[in-house]
Amino acid sequence: MEKYYTVEQVAKLLSMHPKTIQRYIREGKLQANKIGKSWCITGHDLSIFVEKTGHDNPEDAICSQNKTVVSSVVDIRVNDSEECNRIVNMITAALNSKPQEFGMSSMHTQYLGYENKLRVTLWGNVDFMKVAFEILSTVTQ
Repeated sequence: MEKYYTVEQVAKLLSMHPKTIQRYIREGKLQANKIGKSWCITGHDLSIFVEKTGHDNPEDAICSQNKTVVSSVVDIRVNDSEECNRIVNMITAALNSKPQEFGMSSMHTQYLGYENKLRVTLWGNVDFMKVAFEILSTVTQ
């Protein structure tokens, strides 16, 4: 059975502030799953994070991985939540097959029903962003 940790537990284990752990999750540096309003980190994902970062100074290891990091927010007009789900599913499927050389990257989506918008937040290196924008362009045409 897989062991799960809260943000606070991980912060305590790594001697970091919980906000730093939340930032790592947001930026895709630490894999986590949202359950309700809380983030849960599996023991496996925590081990991978610690291995990659060398635990002595995780910030340095993560920053040295990508010399240039780009973030972007893209708003896409949609007719309804069904169209939003279709677009999110296609983008997710396409980005799940990204090459390893893209390094750490993340995508977060949010449906803004009151504005009929899908908001896509992307973070990663330049090569990842180039491919992500190509996918967005194809999916939304």
